[in-house]
Amino acid sequence: QVQLVESGGGLVQAGGSLRLSCAASGRTSSRYAMGWFRQAPGKEREFVAAWRGYIAYYADSVKGRFTISRTNAKNTVYLQMNSLKPEDTAVYYCAAAGQLTSYDSPKEYDYWGQGTQVTVSS
Repeated sequence: QVQLVESGGGLVQAGGSLRLSCAASGRTSSRYAMGWFRQAPGKEREFVAAWRGYIAYYADSVKGRFTISRTNAKNTVYLQMNSLKPEDTAVYYCAAAGQLTSYDSPKEYDYWGQGTQVTVSS
């Protein structure tokens, strides 16, 4: 019903920046909440940032460094990542939810992209 495609990942040095994009297609809705999650090898999927009710939320680990934003049409969401650290290395996933109560829970989201790799070298 909804397809999400992430892009913008890559390899950067510590302290560098990347901007991830998530393009939505299919039966999208402007009411969808949008989130970014990441998953490193051997670890659980971790909340990064989300939009809900025009309010942005961030994990403590990225607050002050990452910024989530959306287009006016709400079919694209971005994650600007600054001051990257090696511990930010992970596959980053975009997600969408029609109804959301817990923005930081992966189980709340209905649709997921395939992910984009972000690698930060020291």
